[in-house]
Amino acid sequence: MSGWRLIADAELQSRNTFGVAARAPWLVEVEDAGALGEVLALPELQGPAPLLLGGGSNLLFAGDPQTAVIALDTHRTDILEDDGDLALVRVDAGVEWHALVLWSLEQGLMGLENLALIPGTVGAAPIQNIGAYGTEVGEFVRTVEAWDREAGNMLRLDREACAFAYRNSLFKQVPDRYLVAAVEFALPRQRALKLDYAGIPEELAAMDAIAPTFRDVAEAVIRIRRRKLPDPAVIGNAGSFFKNPIVPAAVADELQKQHGGLPVFRGDAADNRKISAAWMIEHCGWKGFREGDAGVAATHALVLVNHGAASGAQLLSLARRISESVRLEFGLGLEPEPRIIGAIW
Repeated sequence: MSGWRLIADAELQSRNTFGVAARAPWLVEVEDAGALGEVLALPELQGPAPLLLGGGSNLLFAGDPQTAVIALDTHRTDILEDDGDLALVRVDAGVEWHALVLWSLEQGLMGLENLALIPGTVGAAPIQNIGAYGTEVGEFVRTVEAWDREAGNMLRLDREACAFAYRNSLFKQVPDRYLVAAVEFALPRQRALKLDYAGIPEELAAMDAIAPTFRDVAEAVIRIRRRKLPDPAVIGNAGSFFKNPIVPAAVADELQKQHGGLPVFRGDAADNRKISAAWMIEHCGWKGFREGDAGVAATHALVLVNHGAASGAQLLSLARRISESVRLEFGLGLEPEPRIIGAIW
């Protein structure tokens, strides 16, 4: 046995940011992604595809997983190329995402500053195509290294092959096929800052950042997130639970006529718009709601929280009720950002 460790009847409560109780029949901690072929050949992992678990910030255990779980405990970050204008950076899947953002700032590399303080690991970033404050990680991904369970080997998938979309990717579309092992990012040393997202200009002004740098933008994002979003280390949550619905522009215009003040943003194409899920949820009265230990954050309506002993099933039930109330009021259903394990949305 080299590069991995097998654990039977493994507890997963400490491995998900919701902090809900769950157990896996088998957990394999992998310290060397090169051992994935050997790990996947273990008798204990035969049958349904195992679940790849990173920081546990992009999923909800609504029940115990019925498959084995693989946790990549890999932590290398290397600059592969740097011509002074653009650096190619390879990062293992197990690296904490925010730690990578801080590291990139120290190296004078731009692009990830608007994605500061997002919980989770690098391996989860391309799966979810994480995004915040006008930036999505897919913009900076050059290549994803992933084990292909169908082919039985490690593949290198370029940005186009990853099929990035709003909170979506090839890896999310076929969740049981690929195990993300590492990500290569192309990060520039100079680029125009993204400052037009709501909240960023105001925070920079409060910081007296008259001519803001990319480090200032990162600090502004960190301040906003700490003020608005609960810390998973303090109260269980997975960040934003719902996606913002994307609808045709005509539908968005009609909704704004019916509901004054409804925030609408440009979508992923010129003819569609993104509707604020947080505003709709708050409008329906859910912000700060609590039922037992399952609730909605008082500071941000998009965030479901576990006040202590809520089960994943209770949190899922609450999420479904919220989505249904939004559908009845606005005619739009909400979809979860996290992957639901042990139940169907």
